[in-house]
Amino acid sequence: MSGGLKRRFRSLVWRWIAILCTAFLLPYTVTLAWSGTARGFVSQETASGGRRIYLDGMSEAEDPAFSNQLAGVSAIGGYVDAEEYLIGVVARQIPMEYEPEALKAQAIVARTWLYRQMDGRKEITASELDEGSYGRTEEWAEGNRNRLTEDGMNETLWDERHLAEYYEKARQAVEKTARLVICCDGKLIEPLYHAVSAGRTRQGDSACPYLQAVDSSADLEAESFLTVNEWTEEEFATLVTSYSNSKGYSIGFSTDSDQLADTLQLISRDVSGYVTEYQIGSHSYTGDEVREMLSLPSSAFTLNEYSGRIRAVCQGQGHGLGLSQYGANRLALDGQSAEEILHYYYHGITVEEAE
Repeated sequence: MSGGLKRRFRSLVWRWIAILCTAFLLPYTVTLAWSGTARGFVSQETASGGRRIYLDGMSEAEDPAFSNQLAGVSAIGGYVDAEEYLIGVVARQIPMEYEPEALKAQAIVARTWLYRQMDGRKEITASELDEGSYGRTEEWAEGNRNRLTEDGMNETLWDERHLAEYYEKARQAVEKTARLVICCDGKLIEPLYHAVSAGRTRQGDSACPYLQAVDSSADLEAESFLTVNEWTEEEFATLVTSYSNSKGYSIGFSTDSDQLADTLQLISRDVSGYVTEYQIGSHSYTGDEVREMLSLPSSAFTLNEYSGRIRAVCQGQGHGLGLSQYGANRLALDGQSAEEILHYYYHGITVEEAE
């Protein structure tokens, strides 16, 4: 065989080897590009900033999305990079139709919450993460854990038409704000947020001086701004007595009372329109207690008797503290950056890289 023919033969062999390698490695490469790591699991050394989350205590029956994350892994449980974990958190917290700068603001909020929970540690178990009043509702927060994978997001959040687009938007929001957190006086803030305010956010207590009441009147245009709930007097009395009994309150009327409407009395609201004290029967409740009692979307409500029924008209979605997601999106549409949005909703803060 001549030298030229040998060179052409070797070239052809190497070309086929390259094609075969590409065919075998492509699925792994795509998975790696999608998740950032093979199956999403990382060692302490490779985790961003050394921080990672241990996905513990879940089974396939409890959370199919979690078992998808563990496909091919022999034991339930594994570590995921904190930044990758945040992709799933952001995806659950805010509509992916929102503007990129609003999503980036939410990513910084989510990272601040996560690092605050970690309290200086390099790792934490998912079951330790307490979302409490951080977000919209406890029910929502309970479903927020471990929804990290593209499979899980597809099953719980979006249909296949939007999966790739929305996942990429969540990933970009986290990646472009890498390591950024919100601080006040050198400490991580409690980064409260809500879906839609009642037109103005609420002022926090002395422990959270960065939570000030600010105008968010664009929220009045949100489709979910106004909601109405109704109950018969008997249904309403049952809800009130059940809640009051669980708290040890005495309310002074029975579940079959036909004079319940006469006992309803607003005592006070805050400067943003949220109820702070409301009397039902002989007991005075906080607005947040009434919200919990009646499963209302907001404590900016009015209660009245209407055609023999009790009607609650609510403004906004969520507790009204901190960042309004709808308002943040409107600011983003107006050209505000993620940091400008955060400085608008949280006063006296700095946005800085975490150590």
